[in-house]
Amino acid sequence: MRLKTSIWVAAYLRRCQTEGVFGAVRKKGAEEAGAVFVKVALMDGNAVLYAPAPQTVYDDSRPVERLFVPTAPQPVPEPTIEERLAKELRFDPDAWIVETEDRAGRHFLDLAKN
Repeated sequence: MRLKTSIWVAAYLRRCQTEGVFGAVRKKGAEEAGAVFVKVALMDGNAVLYAPAPQTVYDDSRPVERLFVPTAPQPVPEPTIEERLAKELRFDPDAWIVETEDRAGRHFLDLAKN
């Protein structure tokens, strides 16, 4: 059984905190099953955005864990990410936005395998 989004986000932020990485919820979405987008600000004007992995990366069973994919292969300017997030929220107003700040770009997410 998959965790409610609100519980997953709270656990993720706790993990960031224990690693010394500041993180906060920028936009709270649907408690039960909202999509989560994680922005990792590198504190140099660039950032990396991690989006939910497409369903095609999961096997035939219902996914238990949340997998993510970076939206770009390299960090991009923060305004580019903000534009993407605005589009995502127009498409899915129930989505969550979580932002962390880490110069090293650590994200602590489970990434989908290519």
